Amino acid sequence: MELLLNEQNPPLPEESVPMLLNRFDHLMSISNNGKPFIYTNGRSAFLHFDILAVQSEMDVNAPYRLVLSYTRTMMGFLLFHQAPKSIAMIGLGGGSMPKYCHRYLPEASIVVLEKNEEVIALRDHFLIPEDDDRLSIHCADGVDFVKTAEQQYDVLVVDGFDKAGQPPRLCSQDFYDDCYRLLAQDGIMVVNLIDNDEVNEIYLDRMRRSFDDAVITVPVFESHNRIAFACKGDSLQLSNQVLIGRLRAIAASHPMDLHQVLKGILQQRQLELVTGRSQAVVF
Repeated sequence: MELLLNEQNPPLPEESVPMLLNRFDHLMSISNNGKPFIYTNGRSAFLHFDILAVQSEMDVNAPYRLVLSYTRTMMGFLLFHQAPKSIAMIGLGGGSMPKYCHRYLPEASIVVLEKNEEVIALRDHFLIPEDDDRLSIHCADGVDFVKTAEQQYDVLVVDGFDKAGQPPRLCSQDFYDDCYRLLAQDGIMVVNLIDNDEVNEIYLDRMRRSFDDAVITVPVFESHNRIAFACKGDSLQLSNQVLIGRLRAIAASHPMDLHQVLKGILQQRQLELVTGRSQAVVF
């Protein structure tokens, strides 16, 4: 989910205001029923639970492109784990990240847990591939999955939101403890957080306890989101030079730009050195 930044929207011509108001009233009536809905403008298809936040956006002319900046930031896990073989995702939305990983990480198997069957029912509208030997989407609770799964995963993506925001069960200490156990050695969990949520520091403290303080957060460019990376093992201790080298390798094989993500990681590292947070960083 990405919160809308109203200041990014240009002023509308005066003659378009009546049309906008009529459309706004229509969207309000839809969003009040609590069901997911799709809004299209001819160029993009948007998944909403309400009109204040976009759950997912698809460029209809480039359906595999990661349009929303928070999804590209979450893909920053590739800086720490270059070639994951197994990826688990909590939250489907419009399927931007599962689609991207299915196409551009051909060695990875991907399992997606989505609690809302009405969201899954919209998968064809967002051109999410059919389940195959590498992709499977399940109507299931991600909390139960991380607690009971027997397989370990290289990457765990936590992007589970509903109309009310991030469910408390996806932010509990027990949940993060289970996420740690779910990951293979040197595995990484990446979590989408709302940057202005006053309880974020509570969630981050829980992650630090579960992951032995191996947690770093990055603000999402031009968004109210913040992405947390939590590693099992020593991946967060990779040197700046190694991460820069990996950025170049990613740019050569992926149609997305992670420069802003790496910049945020390096800035956060410097901040942690200044503030004295207990995380070893190798330079």
